[in-house]
Amino acid sequence: MKEVIIFARAGQGAITSAQILGSALVKTGFYAYAFPHFGAARMGAPMNAFLRYDEKVIRLRTRIKTADYAMVVDETLFESQNVLDSLKNNSFCLINSQKTYSNTNGKKIISLPANKISQEITGRMFANTVLLGAFCVINNDVKIDLLYEAMKERFKGKVLDLNLKLAKEGYNFAKNLLK
Repeated sequence: MKEVIIFARAGQGAITSAQILGSALVKTGFYAYAFPHFGAARMGAPMNAFLRYDEKVIRLRTRIKTADYAMVVDETLFESQNVLDSLKNNSFCLINSQKTYSNTNGKKIISLPANKISQEITGRMFANTVLLGAFCVINNDVKIDLLYEAMKERFKGKVLDLNLKLAKEGYNFAKNLLK
């Protein structure tokens, strides 16, 4: 079983990201289970979305303590939420940041300026979708075309077009970064 934790603030699309990613994985042939966890239900409060996926049916319904992958939508949460402590050894952390972080204890940290990319394309910050595209590069289980298909089920019209552009740009950025 593989596990993913998304670190974000309420309103940054973490739950939507986990659901879209889960849907893309189901299209690939995996079983997937996505769910949120948050404390104070207010906009901007730190929260997590979780995703488990496996080739077998998933019966486990507890919060994820240590994951194979982390996605950090809001860079300020990287240290305050102890993201690295939430990762297994030989794991990946994808962070929305223009800073470069050092890999540590077999935990690979990949930074990409998702806010900047989104701002240039949409004039707004939708880092989560940029990160989803990049996630398809670091995780071979998720195919970018199936991510696009999952997005088409979630969004319509101009919102869909913008999200597809953002995911594609995140994918291309990560692909070039990891050459």
